[in-house]
Amino acid sequence: MVIKNLENKIKLTMIVSLMFMLGCIIISVIALFTAKGMVDDAHKKVYVLDSNHVPIMVSQSDMSETLDVEAKSHIELFHHLFFTLAPDDKYIKYTMDKAMYLVDETGLAQYNALKEKGFYNNIMGTSAVFSIFCDSIKFDKDKMQFTYYGRQRIERRTNILMRELITAGEVKRVPRTENNPHGLMITNWRTLLNKDLEQRKKGDF
Repeated sequence: MVIKNLENKIKLTMIVSLMFMLGCIIISVIALFTAKGMVDDAHKKVYVLDSNHVPIMVSQSDMSETLDVEAKSHIELFHHLFFTLAPDDKYIKYTMDKAMYLVDETGLAQYNALKEKGFYNNIMGTSAVFSIFCDSIKFDKDKMQFTYYGRQRIERRTNILMRELITAGEVKRVPRTENNPHGLMITNWRTLLNKDLEQRKKGDF
């Protein structure tokens, strides 16, 4: 009788011990996942300084949430670099080098074609200044395709020429780098339209 009671007590003790260990494991797993969630949330929050150098906490968003904005910004930046020109060979080389980080070989092909035709030498010879103005950018998020609508202003010594510019291409994701902060690459870039709108003498403005 005593042995049986002892065996029952041992079994009860083992059951209680196992339940206690199981409870500890469950609590540990829950605590681990909770801590991981808190760390992940903390990593998504960063601090930036406003104009008065006061830190402000902001949340980091996933690229898929901001793809439309980032793609349009990337496309506009590339066109600004590629089509903003001054009669300075070092400036042209600087902007073209930066633009080539944002586009594939189709952009380099257009640059080389213009270079071979003497386009950039002509800019320096005529002291022409080229500026680009973006009117709109249509971006298809599903197909990752875009159409850029803009106007180019060409100022020469005696006149100012306005041209209409329409280009198109695709966008693909690439790793973010210092030279490509949006982590995007323009591919299959081509010019659809590049025609004169109006030309006026400088005295007419």
